[in-house]
Amino acid sequence: MGAYYGYYLIAGLLSMVGMWVSSRLKSKFEKYSRMPLSSGMSGAEVAEKMLRDYGIRDVQIVQGQGVLTDHYHPVKKVVSLSPEVYQGRSVAAAAVAAHECGHAVQHAEAYAMLQVRSALVPVVQIAATAQQWLLILAFMLLNTFPGLMLLAIGTFLVTTLFAFVTLPVEFDASRRALVWLDQSGMAGGAEYEGAKDALWWAAMTYVAAALSSLVMLLYMILRYSNSR
Repeated sequence: MGAYYGYYLIAGLLSMVGMWVSSRLKSKFEKYSRMPLSSGMSGAEVAEKMLRDYGIRDVQIVQGQGVLTDHYHPVKKVVSLSPEVYQGRSVAAAAVAAHECGHAVQHAEAYAMLQVRSALVPVVQIAATAQQWLLILAFMLLNTFPGLMLLAIGTFLVTTLFAFVTLPVEFDASRRALVWLDQSGMAGGAEYEGAKDALWWAAMTYVAAALSSLVMLLYMILRYSNSR
């Protein structure tokens, strides 16, 4: 039972850390959304300039929906920016726009970890859909059909691997964004530090998610082992 108590303690702590990181990211984004970008450029204009500077002309920049829903779609070659980022003329908007364009630069330069991540997407989509049902059945029928737990563990192994592969992709995109913001003169001094701070907390949400996924995977393995 000691192992279970240890799991519950770690899972509880990670849950609280995840909520705290999410709250910090929201507050940081709000803070730097109130810090005007000295160039006066919108997030969309920042993205367009960064892509031009890297000679990337086959990526479209569009306005998406929602809050903090910004992403890069490597198959469609589309940088989708949330309305607040697309239209915003703040340090936060510039940081997020540059980060998403960092993914486009990764794609153009055939960044290995992005290629691995993209290759995993179809498998992850299947695994994520299956584990929703497998997880319930696996725990209900653990002693009767232990094979279900093995299948559930397999799906969590895939999604956990994906979560950890995502980390270097996100950190590298932020690194590229900050280098460009600095070298292009788009953000300097307090603006650069603000962009760096905002992107750091955004990256921490991925770290928290990866650790939570790992803990859940280890718990399932523990439950399966103890049922044998």
